[in-house]
Amino acid sequence: MRNMSDDHTRVQEFFTARAADWDSRFPDDGPAYAAAVADLCLREGDRVLDAGCGTGRALPALRAAVGRSGVVLGVDLTPAMLRAAAEAGRDRAGRLMLADVAALPLRSGCLDAVFAAGLIAHLPHPVDNLRELARGVRPGGKLALFHPVGRAALAARQGRRITPDDLRAEANLRPLLARSGWRMTSYVDEDARFLALAVREG
Repeated sequence: MRNMSDDHTRVQEFFTARAADWDSRFPDDGPAYAAAVADLCLREGDRVLDAGCGTGRALPALRAAVGRSGVVLGVDLTPAMLRAAAEAGRDRAGRLMLADVAALPLRSGCLDAVFAAGLIAHLPHPVDNLRELARGVRPGGKLALFHPVGRAALAARQGRRITPDDLRAEANLRPLLARSGWRMTSYVDEDARFLALAVREG
């Protein structure tokens, strides 16, 4: 049985190796991030977390959505990704924090929304990890699970096939979210993007 530190090490190694050229590998994703943030329907003054923020590509759009009075936090497990985010100037859009989404250093119910790009495939314990995100969000708060390309396009890019146990399949994701304190409100999986939106129950 893998322990949590093994999972952390594997994720950190994967992203550390890719941090330096991450943005240059996907230079055209900006509009997709902005569109996904717009669909989260944030309001001026909202408090939002970018969970697994990587190089912080969502942070400028999140800051624009919540305005100067809002709070934008970017949390990632990989120091190299956070360094790349700061080097790109995205620390000006939000506060970068080295932390694990499985144990957020935040009080319960302090957030209005969570944005998570490409995160779910890297969660070692999806139910527990999504429940921890729910803990940080007030009842009625929102979650966006996003990827700038859909499942089929991503599988083709990675040279693999979609399998029935793919967590991002609607039939798997809806009950997974429900067990974690979320209710899915919309689901889009097309070549140009993947976006599942959910509301915090309770």
